[in-house]
Amino acid sequence: MRTDLTGQALREHWVTDKPFDPQSIAAITPDQERYYFASQWQLIWWRFKRHRLALVCGVFLLLMYASILISEFMAPYALPTRHTNFIYSPPQPVHLIHEGEFIGPFVYGWSPTLNMTKLLREYSEDRSQVYPLSFFCKGDPYSFWGLWQGDRHLFCAPEGATLFILGTDRLGRDMLSRITYGARVSLTIGLIGILVSFTLGIIIGGLAGYYGGWIDSVVQRITEVIQSFPQLPLWMALSAILPVTWSPLWVFFGITLILAMLDWTGLARAVRSKLLSLREEDYCLAAQLMGAKPHRIIGRHLLPGLFSHLIASVTLSIPAMILGETALSFLGLGLRPPITSWGVLLNEAQNINVVAIYPWLMFPVLPVIVIILAFNFFGDGLRDAADPY
Repeated sequence: MRTDLTGQALREHWVTDKPFDPQSIAAITPDQERYYFASQWQLIWWRFKRHRLALVCGVFLLLMYASILISEFMAPYALPTRHTNFIYSPPQPVHLIHEGEFIGPFVYGWSPTLNMTKLLREYSEDRSQVYPLSFFCKGDPYSFWGLWQGDRHLFCAPEGATLFILGTDRLGRDMLSRITYGARVSLTIGLIGILVSFTLGIIIGGLAGYYGGWIDSVVQRITEVIQSFPQLPLWMALSAILPVTWSPLWVFFGITLILAMLDWTGLARAVRSKLLSLREEDYCLAAQLMGAKPHRIIGRHLLPGLFSHLIASVTLSIPAMILGETALSFLGLGLRPPITSWGVLLNEAQNINVVAIYPWLMFPVLPVIVIILAFNFFGDGLRDAADPY
């Protein structure tokens, strides 16, 4: 019997030449096998699904961005439609039950009167007139994305009735329809802007963090100069440069470019600081010794290490751009009519007297708040799912 130095017997080890059979060692359940062989994206998705609030916000944002593709269909009225007899109409209530009988969604007749004492238009319901709402109905004609004509709407009032769920403005235009159309511009400007700023931030910050030296010094001085300017006055100065003769489409792209050119500095600094530490890791040195090019090392080995931070930056930058456009348009220095955005709609609510008398003109601020909160909760869930630590 073989013993060790202390005199204790050694266990004998048997070596077999039979092929290795994993099932003979330990039984692997289907759930374990599914987990062990899952990709990184699958693991992120499984962790993200456990964050209920982030999942709900993600679905909400997906529906919002899907709705901008069919804004003409979603809005009860076409964008230029005016109701001159219903100027500054308050929100019109929608009912379900009439005199104890369930009818479904309907509105009563909406009658305007002029109060000569207060010099205000007052509206009241005529309960003798019942107008059931129609769905997938024909209404105001519109040009769908400027490509073809259509007249189908998700819901609308029958002929002879009105449907002002969120009231009307000073020209008698339906606020709900204008908010629906404004979502297309306000939400799109964030996506296009983040695409430009994200590209600039990753490229410039990646070069500064990977190479260092004079490239890093030049990039840092440029970002410091840009960040030293007050943000809002700089936005106002740059937006004032846009020629008034430009078409609404060029003004839209001009505002988007301004917001993107001023937003990349924060992301570039974050990428630079992360790459300065990650480039000293052993796997980065191994990739260099194997002959990998700098762009491959940055894109395939370094950027995935700060993926969670990039997600958080994106989900914070999109709301910041939406707020930037809203602020500029609210001050009259951003988008201008005939473009319709949430900021342009809020521009009509600058006068406190108007807000006090017609408070429904402040309704465009509600989708801004909801979208900002949804992006923040959605970003928190994605960051937690992508960060294994």
